[in-house]
Amino acid sequence: MMNKNRPVIARAHTNIALVKYWGKQNENLIIPQNDSLSLTLDQFYTDTTVTFDPTLTADAVLIDNEVAQGSDYQRVVDFLDIVRQKAQTPDRFFNVNSVNHVPTAAGFASSASAFAALAAAASRAADLKLDLTELSRLARRGSGSASRSIFAGFVQWHTGNDDETSYAEQYASAADWDIGVIALTLQKSRKKVSSRQGMQLSVTTSPFYSEWIKLANSDIEQIKQAIDQHDFTTVGHISETNALRMHALTLSADPGFIYFTGQTIEMINEIRQLRKMGIECYATIDAGPNVKVLCQKENASKIMTHFNQLLGSENVIYTTPGSGIEYLEK
Repeated sequence: MMNKNRPVIARAHTNIALVKYWGKQNENLIIPQNDSLSLTLDQFYTDTTVTFDPTLTADAVLIDNEVAQGSDYQRVVDFLDIVRQKAQTPDRFFNVNSVNHVPTAAGFASSASAFAALAAAASRAADLKLDLTELSRLARRGSGSASRSIFAGFVQWHTGNDDETSYAEQYASAADWDIGVIALTLQKSRKKVSSRQGMQLSVTTSPFYSEWIKLANSDIEQIKQAIDQHDFTTVGHISETNALRMHALTLSADPGFIYFTGQTIEMINEIRQLRKMGIECYATIDAGPNVKVLCQKENASKIMTHFNQLLGSENVIYTTPGSGIEYLEK
């Protein structure tokens, strides 16, 4: 029996991919071209409340206290259709209230936390009893990176080749890791080229795409060894190199496009300058202009001070590894 009028609240945290996913082999099912590996982050998260409402004749969706419209609304409805299909309740509609504690569509993987939280809350509101692997598969249908936000710590998303075999799982806990991420917000506006558009263009037109797949698969194996050995230097180096290679695909597409701004490049150079000064830190950048700095606790305050002076403290946020999916009581 459907959870009648009882709100289900789920919290999911964003993740930062250390080895990136960039490109799909199946657009509809969101099956990626290569494995990816991420770190779940504490400071950035989405809280989503889903309530089954028998009086509704269509889904009602609030995102950040505004009525969702257009493609944002449709994306949520399409996802809820998958939940209805799984629950075999095609004529049941939901109230969805989603609050992002993360800048939307500016390269901070807000869709990862948003769809992970929606998957958890909506499936439970529909009385689907899913384990974490099933939840990861479901979240993937909304946003590929959402499959990883179901879990805490270092998380690997297995490419697979169909709905059943493409899912994420925790590779290792980050509880005993000395690692933090400093998020540098350079731009809060929505990016001009969506990740989806960018991936399609890169896969179909970049002459370097097949090489990217080989290198990304190699990066996965090497970063897993480094995680096993608690080797921060290698984790940082692979993360920075992998991110720049991903952005090389956007530059080499036809037509080429660029997520970086001039300030993005300045920040990468600042990070390299800090390294030269003996303050170990590494850059990683998702599909957007904003830069994330990987560091260890002993250097965090020095790095924060440096970027506070350049960007203002409101644009510099330190976060540690975060937890997996949580259900909250009202």
